[in-house]
Amino acid sequence: MKPAFHSSALNSSLGLALAVSLTAPSAGIALDWPQWGGNDPGRNMYSPAKGLPSSFDPGKMKKGTEEIDLSTTKNVKWVTKLGSQSYGNATVSQGKVFVGTNNESPRDPQHTGDRSILMCFDEKTGDLLWQLVVPKLKSGKVNDWENLGLLSSPTVEGNRVYVVTSRCEVLCLDINGQANGNDGPFKEEAAYFVKDAGKPPVPVGPKDADIIWSYDMMDQLGVFPHNASNCSVSIVDDLVFACTSNGQDWTHVNIPSPLSPSFVALKKKTGELVAEDEAGIGPRIYHGQWSSPSSGVVKGKKMVFFGGGDGFCYAFDVQPKKKDDINILPIVWKFDANPPEYKSKDGKPIKYPLAEGPSEINGTPVLYKDRIYIATGQDPEHGEGVGHLVCLDATKTGDITAAGPIWSYKGIHRTISTVSIDPTTGLLFAADFSGFVHCLDAETGKLYWTHDMKAHMWGSTLVADGKVFVGDEDGDLTILAVSKEKKVLSETNLGSPVYSTPIVANGVMYIASNSHLYAFHDSSVAGSDSPAKVDVKLNKP
Repeated sequence: MKPAFHSSALNSSLGLALAVSLTAPSAGIALDWPQWGGNDPGRNMYSPAKGLPSSFDPGKMKKGTEEIDLSTTKNVKWVTKLGSQSYGNATVSQGKVFVGTNNESPRDPQHTGDRSILMCFDEKTGDLLWQLVVPKLKSGKVNDWENLGLLSSPTVEGNRVYVVTSRCEVLCLDINGQANGNDGPFKEEAAYFVKDAGKPPVPVGPKDADIIWSYDMMDQLGVFPHNASNCSVSIVDDLVFACTSNGQDWTHVNIPSPLSPSFVALKKKTGELVAEDEAGIGPRIYHGQWSSPSSGVVKGKKMVFFGGGDGFCYAFDVQPKKKDDINILPIVWKFDANPPEYKSKDGKPIKYPLAEGPSEINGTPVLYKDRIYIATGQDPEHGEGVGHLVCLDATKTGDITAAGPIWSYKGIHRTISTVSIDPTTGLLFAADFSGFVHCLDAETGKLYWTHDMKAHMWGSTLVADGKVFVGDEDGDLTILAVSKEKKVLSETNLGSPVYSTPIVANGVMYIASNSHLYAFHDSSVAGSDSPAKVDVKLNKP
């Protein structure tokens, strides 16, 4: 990381301003990664970090265990065991690291069997501080697929952690867990941890999560999540914005709750419902909805951006208005990301989910310089197919489909990933499920190169320190150069599939394989365990 960054390095569209004062020489800036997208509510997967190494050695396991022998590693600060499937991307804030996983390696003998888990680790040591245990829904895999674990990347603001669970709830948690007592109005943690599990409540201890409030979207909104619930919430002022994961049932034809909202706003202090979207996406859902929102200010207006299960990208005003006796989030603009040739051929509609047909949006819209970057894709269970990456003018209003995108790229395949844009070079990097990394000019859409990872990719690219970091289903962590010419710097296998996205906080890169969470850094830099202190002030308009 570097002692000062370019004015566009953290291109926060909420008018994010950083006041940085270094108190000691260091290889980098001490900067947390408090949400999906780091310190940028526009969700650009970029970090101003410097001093990150170009290669790693994840080490070998101690004989007869799943514990990594640190003496066999290179550039590894620490590594800790997760479950057996880990899709939840890491968040780092205030000395704590949060990551979602399943319960295949139980940390608490009171809670065994299939559960979704949010783990909170000490940033310096990797020691477990506390965990949230989420029991499975009684309805089974139609709503809550077995062994997936917790998919959401938490959002941290102050002493609160906001996360969407596999039970289709939005939870607000105390960042310290139960170690400082049971805070907030919610006092039923003992019953919650065993809900629907057919077990009596068990004692709650200091290493358990402290739930402040809970909003059950299935119960309160009547939504029907398809297989899984996943959203990394956005916070704008006093509101929490979340995707409801509403979708089809097991028939893959019927939408049980077509009138339920796809996107909602809650009060961040109480969890009270404030508004729902006015888009009416429900009847048009192709399959499910798993996109996370981004947010920002465009032409003086605060907006949230959302990829719908109908293949449209939406911009909503964050200020609710009354319509038909309910509070709604007004549409500022919308864009159909499926081009006509993906919808029909020779006058006949192309049925979903055929490879040459239309898709929903599962990635996160990225706001960068008043433009939105988003690509289409489907549930990975549907396999490979055509995709569409578009660059949209976020200053427009109304249905902007006919006007067309600023540019589009049809060389990408289906993707569930979020793009990364390097503000220094203007290069955009996107991963697709077929296993290709694409490098384009963010301004014009010009393609510079593609790289075949030779394995499916579920996570997203991260750009930091002139490098592109990306993992794949084979467990490879590949590092490429941020350059108009393709340069592969290194490839390291982590021993199990990588479904998550690398992130950087305080000079350390975190990446979860299915089974372990690694904290990588440049171990040759003196004081690399203690990055320089930085005062960071987030000034919002």
